[in-house]
Formats: sequence, structure tokens, C-alpha cells
Amino acid sequence: MNRAVSFLCDYANAALSFLYPETCQICGNERASPRQGYVCSACRQNVRFIRPPYCQRCGLPFEGDITTPFECANCHDLELHFRSARSAVAARGTVLEAIHRYKYHRALWFEPFLSELLISEAVPALAGERWDWIVPIPLHPTKERQREFNQARRLAARLSAASGIAVHDRLVERIKPTETQTQLSRQARADNMRGAFAVRDPRSVKDRRVVLVDDVFTTGATTSGCARALRAAGAAEVCVWTVARGL
Repeated sequence: MNRAVSFLCDYANAALSFLYPETCQICGNERASPRQGYVCSACRQNVRFIRPPYCQRCGLPFEGDITTPFECANCHDLELHFRSARSAVAARGTVLEAIHRYKYHRALWFEPFLSELLISEAVPALAGERWDWIVPIPLHPTKERQREFNQARRLAARLSAASGIAVHDRLVERIKPTETQTQLSRQARADNMRGAFAVRDPRSVKDRRVVLVDDVFTTGATTSGCARALRAAGAAEVCVWTVARGL
């Protein structure tokens, strides 16, 4: 980080400290700074990082002493278009609260906390292979105007800066205004995402290896729909990284 960027970060943190007391925005009891994303060390203790054993395809963690690579039953029943999906932590407790407020209430002060979780797990894993681009899952323009930002784009930018992999945030567009996924069944989610994405310039993606980034992975319908468009355009490989994994 150069001096100018460092100065701006320090200035922004000072401004946040002036506007908001350095108190954890999850529990409201302990001290937490802007650099910590206003999440205190006590609340961070509730974060569950995802560790093996987990499904090699979708990253769903399992209990027990499974020592060989495996795919879960859900992945056997679905047509998934990404090679693998990994998440840093489980979507529960502190993390789920922070994501919900960040995503739906523009609580942007949680971004350093959420991006820190993603970066800590994704960067070492991605360093072992060559990847051409990091691509955030796009929102439909109508939804992005309503929300005023795309959380996946912001998280992807931070992962790009930490990993050195270029971010291409306009490669894929969302061309179908899909229903909210939260109340849909697994099959309905997949149907909802069919034809939802398009690659702007198919020639530019041919033989490229792409990392898709989003905040939460649940059934994989959204990321698989996006991966499908990329593979159809000629992408050589697509993997997925998210902050959190729904269990």
C-alpha cells in the first residue's frame, strides 16, 4: 500500500471514529475499531472457519473422520458448472448478522471484517494455481440501483488487491431480473437462475481461468448460473469463493 492510499485509509478511519464510537456493532459491549470492521475480539470468537472434511465440489463441511476426497449427495443431484466452490466461514451468528446488515442496510463498516475473512482463506488457496481474473457475481441493474452498491464487487476488489489477481467486474452482466432466492426450493433456485447471466465479450474469456466471488454460497444456483455463462463463452476453468457458506 503506497503512502497516499495509507494516508487516505487513516483519514477515513479517523472520520469513522469521529462519527461512530469505537464499539462493536454486533454486541455493543466491547471496543472495536474501524480497522476491525467494528467487530470485537469476543464476537470474532464465534466465527467458525470451514475446515476439512468438506465436499470437494461445493465445500459443504461434514463432521467425522472422512480422509478421502468426496462429493456430497446434493452435488450428485445437481448440474453444477463450476469446478469447485469454497467458503471461508460458516454463515451463522456474528458472520450472518454482519453480512445481512452489510448487504441490506448498507452497513459498510463491516466490510473490513468480512473481506478479512475471505482474504485469509482464499489468498493462500488461490496462490497454488494460475488464475486470470476475479469476477464478482453481478446484480441486475434494477436491484443494484435499489441497493446502491454490489457487495460482491466490493469484496472482489479487496480480494484482487490482496491476491494480485486482476478483477474484471464488467465481464458478466445479469440480464434477467430474478426473484429473491431466499424462499425458493433448491430446484426452483436453479430454474430461477437459468439464462440470468450473459458474458459481455465472449472472445475475451476464451481459455481464461476465472474466480467468481460472492458473499454467501447456499445451494450454488446463482454461482453455477454465472459459471455456466462463462463456460459457454469458452472459459477454461471456473471456481467460486465466498465469505460464508450456508449450512
